[in-house]
Amino acid sequence: MMNGTQYVETLKKLKPRIFYRGKRLENPYDHPALRPHIRTAAATYDLAAGGQHDEVMTATSNLDGAKISRFTHLFWSVDDLIRKIAMLRFIGRETGTCFQRCVGLDAINALWSVTYDVDQAKGTEYHQRFRKFLSRLQREDLMSAGAMTDPKGDRSLAPWQQADPDLYVHIVGRRPDGVVIRGAKTHITGAANSHEILVMPTLGLPPEGADYAVACAVPVDAPGLSLVFGRQSNDERKEEAGSIDCGTEWGVVGGESTLLFEDVFVPNERLFMAGEGDFAGSLVDRFSAWHRANYGGCKAGNADVLLGATALLAEIHGTIKNGIVRDKLTEIVHLVETNFAGAIGSSAMGKRLPAGNWLVDPLLANTVKQNVTRFVYQVGRLTHDIAGGLLSTLPADADFRSSEVGGLLEKYFAGKQGFSTEDKRKLCRYIEGMTSVSTLVEALHGAGSPQAQRIVMLRQADLPEKTRQAKKVIGLGKDGSQA
Repeated sequence: MMNGTQYVETLKKLKPRIFYRGKRLENPYDHPALRPHIRTAAATYDLAAGGQHDEVMTATSNLDGAKISRFTHLFWSVDDLIRKIAMLRFIGRETGTCFQRCVGLDAINALWSVTYDVDQAKGTEYHQRFRKFLSRLQREDLMSAGAMTDPKGDRSLAPWQQADPDLYVHIVGRRPDGVVIRGAKTHITGAANSHEILVMPTLGLPPEGADYAVACAVPVDAPGLSLVFGRQSNDERKEEAGSIDCGTEWGVVGGESTLLFEDVFVPNERLFMAGEGDFAGSLVDRFSAWHRANYGGCKAGNADVLLGATALLAEIHGTIKNGIVRDKLTEIVHLVETNFAGAIGSSAMGKRLPAGNWLVDPLLANTVKQNVTRFVYQVGRLTHDIAGGLLSTLPADADFRSSEVGGLLEKYFAGKQGFSTEDKRKLCRYIEGMTSVSTLVEALHGAGSPQAQRIVMLRQADLPEKTRQAKKVIGLGKDGSQA
């Protein structure tokens, strides 16, 4: 397994086409816009390589028995599912932000299970191909990014009905040795600093949409692939090296990119679905269930840091003993632990799939994510309430360093004795960053919009069975009626 330094070194051997604010980045892994996200991902490698956190950070490969990073591991038991959530909370607490590797982890499990199902039904060789790919991923300790979301264009139309057929990634050429794909994937967390992109369909597909049912692995620097790194509300601050206004060294979000596939060739050994649209829906559902459960883990870890920062700021303000403030802190605890409990519950209620790995309970997993879409906003509101208007009006770090007004600012922004004004400013900038538009929107739409979870929740709730149970318990229909 690699450590964080080795991970960064492997990235610098790659030659991806990454664009940011209108320019191609010649040395993307040294650019300040990407650097915080790379440092955060590197932390996941360090936490796994050190040996102190093996219980959550590492696992034993079911492929060859080797010790591997849990981020390349298959969920081979309920215990694996629970340890995964524990790992996400642990890293979220250590970094205080998104560490970007969850999507790839859930993608490898979805592809493992669905390629097995396709092979069993159709006699294909996808599962053996994926097994070889996963063996390399584990052996070399590579970071993968899951790429599911397409731009979608006119969402009232199917992919093949769009005015531009490229608004969903699809196969545009078939050869004996592979396929050629074209289209785009967007909102892809951690793609710019991953080694591999795992492309997946974004919805179930009927026979007429077979060319859109494509799943494959594409190297981040594959010919024809370009990445456009997205803007965020704090992106210019990242370029202010050494400034408190940057927030923490980790940054505050996951670094999402839009991926442009311009006739990218995918050789057969990297192709895991090529037209089997009747299995695309299962792939989406399983991936989504695993990924939505994650949010009860990673967001809880982030909230641990956010709660601590808010409590410290209240202490600096001299309000920490106020009953109203303490009640608001208690509400944050309640919201966070409710999400975490749901994630653990969905893992504990998991079921074994035919391919051998275990799927979380889909109803509980989607309930976790539905709660996150609400609770993260509520937590943000409570931190804003406790921290005060200073979050939105604090002068720049450069002003505090000014020879003319810096000393006065230090004086007038002082808080409780024993805490420096700089400490107060650092807390404000972290809370501001972790409750910004970028982070809140990611919590709302990451792993699917709120309505996507509600659709699955109603489907998984099995209303006909609950209706039958109600009739039985209440005694309806005993008089011969059709109730």
